[in-house]
Amino acid sequence: MPINFSTSRAIFPWRPACWLRVSGEDAATFLQGQFTNDLRTLAAGGAVYGLWLTVKGKVVADSFVLPGGAPNAFWVGSYFSPADRVRERLEHHVIADDVVVEDETARWAGLSLWPDDGASWPQPAPAGMVGFPGRRDRVPTLEWMYPVDAGEPGWVSDLRATGRLIEPQEVERRRITAGIPAVPMDIGPGDLPNEGGLETTAISYQKGCYLGQEVMARLKSMGQVRRRLLRVRGTGAEPPARPAPVFLGARPVGELRSAVSDGAGGWIGLALLTLLHVPAGAALALAADAPPTLHRDDAS
Repeated sequence: MPINFSTSRAIFPWRPACWLRVSGEDAATFLQGQFTNDLRTLAAGGAVYGLWLTVKGKVVADSFVLPGGAPNAFWVGSYFSPADRVRERLEHHVIADDVVVEDETARWAGLSLWPDDGASWPQPAPAGMVGFPGRRDRVPTLEWMYPVDAGEPGWVSDLRATGRLIEPQEVERRRITAGIPAVPMDIGPGDLPNEGGLETTAISYQKGCYLGQEVMARLKSMGQVRRRLLRVRGTGAEPPARPAPVFLGARPVGELRSAVSDGAGGWIGLALLTLLHVPAGAALALAADAPPTLHRDDAS
């Protein structure tokens, strides 16, 4: 099937940290009972983004879940969460279920595409490929996944030659600017989904039981968390090593989790900060009582 993309569209070739195939007669009900989002919408196609939590509601990993191209089969993929972590989390809870988890990560590659004109993407996906909406930027993106065993498809080679190739640093800059957490770097095993703002995109409060669901329900009723992943802006051409403690005067108020050059002589990042002591625009430092070198960036 030919794919006619505009030659000015931006593209980013990448390899997944996780691409698992989950299959078996009980695969659908098993995943529904473990995943934070409602997978019943997969009956209409597409993909669902969500999380895998501990019983205490802490974030183990994130992933997209997609139809697997066959009855009772699903793809589970992630940009950043390692395959072994997701697989271990799933297999730990397979007891008497007819569920098989296979790691296909090394066999698949991806291509992220940014539209230049807001045009709709071609559907359905070409044979042997998987397409789904991405989480890279404020603007809609599309991920095309393809097996690499037979070599790079011709359309991918054509896009590399005619499209605008985006460097990893620019992809990271777009993600941070959009405030999209990378799991588990920004929000991980010591953190709650709500601290990363993931309750609106990754959590279903209507689907019923899943591991960590009781904690999510309590957080919803409380209405607030004490920490939040916020965008910060710093001085200096190179961002500091991460994670890095963040201070307001002598008081530790959080941790810098992600950072990238802003291309203008400074850097931007995402920091998990206490909401109690860090008001909007607060001047912050990377050492106690040090001169401020970053600030909370609340600009849209």
